[in-house]
Amino acid sequence: MAKQRNSTLSSIEILGELGSCQTLIQNLIESHAAKDQQLRDQDIKRQQQEQNLDTLSKEYEELQLAYNKLLQQRFGNRSERYIEAPDQLRLDFGDTDEAADAANGLADAVEELEQTIPEHTRRKPRKKRDEKLPDHLPRYEVTAEVSDEMKACPTHGERTLLPESMWDQTKTLEFERPKLKVRVTKYPKYACSGETQCGIDSPERPTGIVEGNKYDTSIAAEIITAKFSYHMPIYRQQDYFAGSGWTPGRSTLLNILTGCFFVIDPLLAYFKRTVQNDSVIGCDDTGVTLLYPKPIPTFDLDDPKQRRIHEVFIKAREEDKSSINAKMWAYRGASVKLNVFDFTVSRHRDGPEVFFADYSGTLLGDCWHGFEAIALASGGQIVRAGCNSHARRKIRESMAYPDDRKHWLRWFKELYDIEDRGKVMSPEQRYQLRQSEAKPMWDAMEQWLEEVKFRTSNVILPKSDFGKALQYIRNHFVELKRYLDDASILIDNNETEQLMKQVALGRKNWLFAGSVPGGERTAGFLTLVSSALRNDLDVWLYVKDVLDQLLAGVTEYEPLLPWNWAADHPKAIRQYRVDERKERTDRKRIKRENRRRQRSPQR
Repeated sequence: MAKQRNSTLSSIEILGELGSCQTLIQNLIESHAAKDQQLRDQDIKRQQQEQNLDTLSKEYEELQLAYNKLLQQRFGNRSERYIEAPDQLRLDFGDTDEAADAANGLADAVEELEQTIPEHTRRKPRKKRDEKLPDHLPRYEVTAEVSDEMKACPTHGERTLLPESMWDQTKTLEFERPKLKVRVTKYPKYACSGETQCGIDSPERPTGIVEGNKYDTSIAAEIITAKFSYHMPIYRQQDYFAGSGWTPGRSTLLNILTGCFFVIDPLLAYFKRTVQNDSVIGCDDTGVTLLYPKPIPTFDLDDPKQRRIHEVFIKAREEDKSSINAKMWAYRGASVKLNVFDFTVSRHRDGPEVFFADYSGTLLGDCWHGFEAIALASGGQIVRAGCNSHARRKIRESMAYPDDRKHWLRWFKELYDIEDRGKVMSPEQRYQLRQSEAKPMWDAMEQWLEEVKFRTSNVILPKSDFGKALQYIRNHFVELKRYLDDASILIDNNETEQLMKQVALGRKNWLFAGSVPGGERTAGFLTLVSSALRNDLDVWLYVKDVLDQLLAGVTEYEPLLPWNWAADHPKAIRQYRVDERKERTDRKRIKRENRRRQRSPQR
């Protein structure tokens, strides 16, 4: 019995030990499961941290790129010219006077070297500016004061005055403030003696800018030239005229401008029609701040332009805005030397859409979707040409993939070198040059864009800045190479974009447009002044004569086109501007030709 009892106890002990083991195993399993879960959680957390790190790294790269672009825009050289090696860093000393002096000094040193080494002579010495005072300026003579001590010698007594031909002379240029004068015009009256029924006859009063002909066209031309050529706002013109003895009110100056705009409006419409007859028109825009009246005026909603103004005003009032970001558009004829400006309350295409409503030709501009919509709506009458400067700028501003970036910058350099040679050629020769040299390059660029899609290494990410630049070129490839088939189309729209500087300089001074009519008047005067500047005219002389002829009733506007007017007024042409531009162009062309010669043995 005892033996049996011991056996039973042993079984019980074994079962207990087995239960303990099972509990221990279960605890170990649960512990391992908890550790596995903890490891999985840590792994998930680590993956999330890696993803966050990648996101932060990308954001940092984007911010660094934006920072570099801002630095370039604020402090860098705005020129888009390239040195020989696109990947070579460049020391940029900005646009300061000191940098310009240093550049001029370097140019003089290079010229000296070119003169001392005959086998490397590249160009003639730069023509020195003639600092001689103009012969046509009036002159008067004064004699310097002589002291009594100088007239007598302490040793020999009174001195003899030498002949005037032996005297020294200095010529000093003087300035007088503009002189104002009042012209009093008397109108004789005639009557028949004793015959009152015949009445009184008197010469007809000429039409004036304002009622009573109180202000001559010379005053109006000065106001227009000062504001839209020298960018002097109205309140500064008060001080300007006050220095000559006349202190006009601002409202007086504005009334004169308003009267002038009414006079030149038909001529501006003729300018617009003339540009619309050109086969190629460049277009660009820039922002202008517009103040709008809080009580919204009544508009003709059947007019697309007025309906758009009404919509923008209503939206601005609902958002409680104090001003509107309006737009100033520029339309530049390629062969017609006119610049036409237009003012709209937004960048909606109603401005260009109205301008190009009946147009048939090529619209040169950036790849804004509004231009594309206008071309599509024209039923094939309007053909779009893209601006290669925009495409090149996107490549230049990209940071990733330096080898591919360098390759594309060299392509664009070659294309612009070809255009530089074509500028002095006839249209037929320029067309042949583009077909023989530029077209194969565009074919190679297109082939590269196709091949890069199948890369297995160094794949270009679509969301990178360089990938976006390439996608821009892919999307607008046909428009970008449109210039190859038409010699009158420029490779880019830079000349139109440079017109925006005229708006920007004025905008920095007059700050905003006070009303829609005020913005439209600004666009009209910019059209007149900018077209005169494009034709190298003395703006004041041109504006005054145009006002005189229009007030006299002239309705034949073709002689008033700037180039026709210049032919009749050769003395009004600023020849120094023509010479400066020719010298600058020749200098650039010689530099590029030398660069091509240096590069040719390497090919």
